[in-house]
Amino acid sequence: MPEIKNIAVIGAGQMGGGIAQIAATAGFTTKLLDPFPGAIDKAKSLHDKLLARAVEKGRMTQPDADAAKSRITYINDQGDAALNNLADADIVIEAIIEDAAIKKDLFAKLAAMLTADQILATNTSSISITEIAAATPCPDRVIGMHFFNPVPVMKLVEVINGLATSPDTTERTIALAEKLSKTPVPANDRAGFVSNRVLMPMINEAFYAWMEGVAEPAHIDEIMKLGCAHPMGPLRLADFIGLDTCVHIMDVLADGLNNERYRACPLLKQLVTANRLGDKTGRGVFDYSK
Repeated sequence: MPEIKNIAVIGAGQMGGGIAQIAATAGFTTKLLDPFPGAIDKAKSLHDKLLARAVEKGRMTQPDADAAKSRITYINDQGDAALNNLADADIVIEAIIEDAAIKKDLFAKLAAMLTADQILATNTSSISITEIAAATPCPDRVIGMHFFNPVPVMKLVEVINGLATSPDTTERTIALAEKLSKTPVPANDRAGFVSNRVLMPMINEAFYAWMEGVAEPAHIDEIMKLGCAHPMGPLRLADFIGLDTCVHIMDVLADGLNNERYRACPLLKQLVTANRLGDKTGRGVFDYSK
């Protein structure tokens, strides 16, 4: 079984940037690619900040932090040719927008240029691994590797096999997750897998409770925190995830499970229409502008 030494991550947002950081910290040669203007600079700045904080709090030494930063190559090249920078990666982890068509197009391009031993992993939180893999001539090397936000803190990685994922691909992916100091847990390839299949309907129901006047948002969250020992209330969590992402995942669940009870709450969709997306816009359920 070929050993994974070089990791490439596509997408330098919260998830992709976090994956690149833990890979470099764990000793892997890492490449982080994002053609979107400013994305790489933002990720690099965040890495510097988080590693400096880790040193300050005594979680790592300055030499270790410097070594981790030196292992990351940041790439913001434009166009399909930029993917050629990833040709030497043992695994490519995709962490781009949650859009099946865009992901399938990317995986088809990656499959055309990578070699027989390389793994193509997706960090999707809800889209079918089998559907993404079907866009490639090598579905046996495509797998789901669903990290959780914030990546450096959260221990879980959902590992999802597509219909054709090979046992070798699964074994290597699980071994990699463990080397990244994560806990890999298997889930089957159904809409939302386990985490979002259970979590997102709860968040959606919290919006219905608000919309129907059962309680105010802060009170809904407080009841769930104190009564169910949740570290964060469902509506605050929705803002953290992004309300547009919540709507998208609910739509994936409704379509994938062929059941309209999973469709997003009208109030949730209305907030998205108003561009109140949560933390990333400064206002969602709650106002963060101050």
